[in-house]
Amino acid sequence: MMSSKPGKTVVTLIIAGGGVAVLLLFLVLGPPKLLAKSEQPDFCGSCHVMESEHDAWSHAGAHRRKLCVDCHLPNDNTAVHYMWKGLDGMKDVLLFYSGMVPEKIRITSHGAKVVQANCIRCHEQTVMSIDPDRKCWECHRRLIHTRSGAMQT
Repeated sequence: MMSSKPGKTVVTLIIAGGGVAVLLLFLVLGPPKLLAKSEQPDFCGSCHVMESEHDAWSHAGAHRRKLCVDCHLPNDNTAVHYMWKGLDGMKDVLLFYSGMVPEKIRITSHGAKVVQANCIRCHEQTVMSIDPDRKCWECHRRLIHTRSGAMQT
């Protein structure tokens, strides 16, 4: 009778481990389709503090066909992309629900580096002969969400 108990313990551990793995995947990826939905511009624009940025993006020419995450998250490595998606998302949730969202949303220094790297990644052939230390949006001012409705020189 003792020999069947270790077998039951192993099966129980396997089932429990599988349940924990499923639970962890659910917590990491969220409810079904949430990951895909959270990458859509309408999701980003659904928060009232992002409405003006979303409106400006929707009038931004060719870039309005891009997702927010194409520019605002690292895209050179899938694991790094989702790590920053989680970190930035949690930061946004905490700021929003704590009432600490600034009136004027500004990109962080880390965010500026990510956006610059993504500009270069997408437009690599075009920017090969341009000063890489200069931010793309210093010349292409309409790319800054709050300025996309106005032409500036």
